[in-house]
Amino acid sequence: MTRFNNPLQEIKHRMYALRNGAVADAMRRMGAPYRIIFGVNIPQLVAIAGDTPQSAQLAEELWHNDSTRESLLLAPMVYPPEQFDISTAREWISTIPTTEVADILCLKLLKKMTWACNLAEELILSDCDMSRYTALRLMFNLLPGRLAETRAYAETESRRGCPLTAGIARNLIEEIDFLEEECP
Repeated sequence: MTRFNNPLQEIKHRMYALRNGAVADAMRRMGAPYRIIFGVNIPQLVAIAGDTPQSAQLAEELWHNDSTRESLLLAPMVYPPEQFDISTAREWISTIPTTEVADILCLKLLKKMTWACNLAEELILSDCDMSRYTALRLMFNLLPGRLAETRAYAETESRRGCPLTAGIARNLIEEIDFLEEECP
């Protein structure tokens, strides 16, 4: 593999080598909001992240490269959790363009934070649909903790009838039902 002096250049080179035009074209046809889509799948991005030293600076560069789908997905994977703070989380969440990015941010980084539950409860009260979606996704990742509170938030969100959050609210309620049946 070619080695670059700049880690971002090396990552871009790897993403280019792994590009999948059929996936990228399908995403564009479905309305993905990115100027650049390599079509790299999540396991491939996880492999790239595994080969990349964690760095807050690199993660920030990737996150601010918001014209590229894979950069936004990779950023939470390379951010050192011990350096990620709640103000950065709020900033990132305010710029999430898609549910896919919210899902990866919650799964790969936010759920590791000691303040994750507090952040989710803050976000669920937002007027922004994507913030509430992120709150529900994060709550999903924090299960089985706080089942009663999480159910109440999901039920309230479900009653809103928001197209962006309706599915995840319903799925969260179903998962809580399952967990309560398994562990009465």
